[in-house]
Amino acid sequence: MTTTTTGAVPDPRADAVPAGAAGTPGRPVDLRRTTARPGRFSTARTLRYAALLAFVVVVLIPVYVLFVTSFKGSGDATPARAWSLPQLWTLDNWQAAWTALSPAIARSVQMVVPAAIISAFLGSLNGFVLARWRFRGADLVFTLILFGMFIPYQAVMIPLTQLVLGLGIPSGIPSLILLHVVYGIPITTLIFRNYYMTVPHELVEAARVDGAGMLRTYWSVVLPISVPSFVVVLIWQFTSAWNDFLFAVFFSSSQNGPVTLALNNLANGALLQNYGVSMAGALFASLPTLVVYIILGKYFIGGLMSGSVKG
Repeated sequence: MTTTTTGAVPDPRADAVPAGAAGTPGRPVDLRRTTARPGRFSTARTLRYAALLAFVVVVLIPVYVLFVTSFKGSGDATPARAWSLPQLWTLDNWQAAWTALSPAIARSVQMVVPAAIISAFLGSLNGFVLARWRFRGADLVFTLILFGMFIPYQAVMIPLTQLVLGLGIPSGIPSLILLHVVYGIPITTLIFRNYYMTVPHELVEAARVDGAGMLRTYWSVVLPISVPSFVVVLIWQFTSAWNDFLFAVFFSSSQNGPVTLALNNLANGALLQNYGVSMAGALFASLPTLVVYIILGKYFIGGLMSGSVKG
């Protein structure tokens, strides 16, 4: 007699998953089990926005004082009424500040535009060579170039004055352009070198295979993709040269100097007691850099981060 053994048939209910369990295909998800309590997150978000709002208020307090004081008359613009709105809104301060600063603003534009462009182009060349042409002593050359970033202006001001006088460079805008280009080369070289280190090596090798030399590769392949770094460098150099005061004091005068020197003379001159004119002049002097950052701010952050992968 032959006995046939039949395997146990598994109970389909053993592996059954309760209806509404999360992660089960074809079954609805119980949002009450998978979603965290919204109260905790809403409280954290409220605290975060409150902290950001407080930070913005603290930052904008000086701007508020500048703005409201620039519209006050000479008798109303006093430290005791710094927080108060003008009793009588007037544009006389803005007219007086524009009359005093407009020639200096034009000279500042003539200074910062060529200084930023020349230093950016030289930094791009240096960065490409130091990133892609590994000659003997390249690291030492790069270190010596970066050393210029850590030399304080005050320590070399007298030798720089003697050098400029010895070369016969006219005081004012020409000498300031030269100085801002020279002092801008270290930071521009650093930014461009870090950016060019992220450029794929195969892209440069393909240009060499096609018969392009170093300069041809730079001009036709590397330079067109360097727009993010150029935006960063141009904004950086524009702001540094526009806001500079120490070079302006040593290498220019009130007749041929930039707007920072003219603003200092405006605040310390005959209109010393008229705080409204000084505040309007400060807003005029800071307006170009503010506009540049508002328009190109997002490109500045993106370009700065694009060269942060390698260094």
